[in-house]
Amino acid sequence: MTASAELPPPPDDWEPQSPRPAGWLTPEDLAVVRAQLPLVYVDAVPVRVDESGDVVSVGLLLRMGSRGLTRSLVTGRVLFHERIRDALLRHLEKDLGPVALPQVPTSPQPFTVAEYFPTPGITPFHDPRQHAVSLAYVVPVTGDCRPQQDALDIDWLTPEEACSDTVQAEFVHGQGALVRQAMAWVGRLA
Repeated sequence: MTASAELPPPPDDWEPQSPRPAGWLTPEDLAVVRAQLPLVYVDAVPVRVDESGDVVSVGLLLRMGSRGLTRSLVTGRVLFHERIRDALLRHLEKDLGPVALPQVPTSPQPFTVAEYFPTPGITPFHDPRQHAVSLAYVVPVTGDCRPQQDALDIDWLTPEEACSDTVQAEFVHGQGALVRQAMAWVGRLA
């Protein structure tokens, strides 16, 4: 018989009756952390695959931003004491809906690590709020995707369309570069 893994005890200042879910910071605390430490994020490129496992379409979210309609990926912070796999599933459900049916492997492996800096130009990735390190994944989805939260819609484009200069210009913060890297990783971009 195998022993179960024990979770570490909660910190001494843990409040079981806290109004926030475990792992969430107050807006003030988050601002302090963002100003001093890099945060861990996940980026997910949702895809549809055919019966042989080849990527046939890429799901790109449409959002309303400060510069109008923009395209984006599923993305979000990894919470304290949250497994990467759980963070991916939580953000995929948050953005694509509860019946997207993402196929996240038991031990997901990122196709790249993206470093977002508050200063533009250091890497292709920019986040004016913070320094963030994001693990990026290609995630097949098989269910019905219905945008949630602040996502207005999801467009399913061929890999070639998603990597075109026209569509790439609609991304903010460098996420278009992640789409191109993802399609190269799955063998759909030369």
